Amino acid sequence: MLRLMVQHLLAIFGPKEEGQALTEYGLILALIAVVAIGALIAIGLAVSGTLEDIAGNLGGS
Repeated sequence: MLRLMVQHLLAIFGPKEEGQALTEYGLILALIAVVAIGALIAIGLAVSGTLEDIAGNLGGS
């Protein structure tokens, strides 16, 4: 009887993997955000350089 009660309590309050999966998804999302921000910064610098070249060729500065 005691064994069944312990098994029942462990089933209710035992370790759950839902929190672990949520944490993993959060870490993956954070990694994707960091990579996306880095890529956007690199693209922005490349576009800025190209626009400066175009402005220089047109006599803008």
